[in-house]
Amino acid sequence: MAKCDICQKGVHFGIQVSHSHRRSNKQWKPNIKRVKAIVNGANKTLNVCTRCLRSNAVARAN
Repeated sequence: MAKCDICQKGVHFGIQVSHSHRRSNKQWKPNIKRVKAIVNGANKTLNVCTRCLRSNAVARAN
């Protein structure tokens, strides 16, 4: 679910290390918003990251 429909940005995995150096798995999820956009002349709901929204990579529907 946490994937941008425009740039395919998704979840990144890594290891979180505490002060005492205990290690645990961690996920970094992109900031995904559900927006109504114009695709091929029709309105469609897309999952879009905020970077694509900010760079006008998607045409918002009114």
